[in-house]
Amino acid sequence: MPDIGFLNGRFMPLEQVLVPVEDRGFQFGDGVYEVIRTYRGVPYQLEAHLARLERSAQAIGLALPYRLREWQDFVREGLALGAHDESKVYIQVTRGVAPRDHAFPASTSPTMVMTVRALRPLDAALRETGVEAATMDDLRWGRCDIKSVNLLPNVMAKQKAKEIGAFEAIFLRNGMVTEGAVSNVMVVRGEVLMTAPEGERILSGVTRSVVLALARKAGVTVQERAVSVEELRSADEVFLTGTTVEVLAVVRLDGAPVGTGRPGTVTGLLSARFQASLG
Repeated sequence: MPDIGFLNGRFMPLEQVLVPVEDRGFQFGDGVYEVIRTYRGVPYQLEAHLARLERSAQAIGLALPYRLREWQDFVREGLALGAHDESKVYIQVTRGVAPRDHAFPASTSPTMVMTVRALRPLDAALRETGVEAATMDDLRWGRCDIKSVNLLPNVMAKQKAKEIGAFEAIFLRNGMVTEGAVSNVMVVRGEVLMTAPEGERILSGVTRSVVLALARKAGVTVQERAVSVEELRSADEVFLTGTTVEVLAVVRLDGAPVGTGRPGTVTGLLSARFQASLG
């Protein structure tokens, strides 16, 4: 099936999508994005993802030219054109094309790009065994709640994790856990699930919100608060949440086992509840 591209209201084969060199997304990383996946061909939590795209755009003073219903229609049209069994949709909006100058241009139109590719699910074996993670200093900027295209610190952390054989990098800021390079981080100690609170230090994931709601419904005590690196290292369970990882156990951290070294009870419960919630 073809990979589908979308540029400023027009669909085309992905390889035909071209953006000018003076686009501010390329020159400054002046843009925001979202990633949406499908289950059985249906976009998951589409309205929540598009609402976050709107919040990110508002936070950088970027007016989106399409309303929620129009975005929904474009996403569904792209999925139909791609006709993959399961798809991953990437939407990026930049401030547009203008001569290079740090200040916002007086007049320009946003550049809207969307790609629709086949989704390659995470290896099922990793869900059974869990993964390894490595802690790293959080050197990102102060507005991590904005889903900005400025991802160089995340890229560098993910690459370092890969080089040492870890699946994910877990960021630490002033001795506190923030989030992963591509995920949110949940820590279980005793009967309590802890995770960093919403705010400027983390990108609050759509899957994060779903999983926390499922945890509360299941009777798990949830604390959205600052979690120390000491609490992380002494945790009974650690798991990641995200659009592509869903609910994924971390069984080794910086080379040492987490808890029993196998996916724990709370992780298993919430993974099962998450899968069941998909219908």
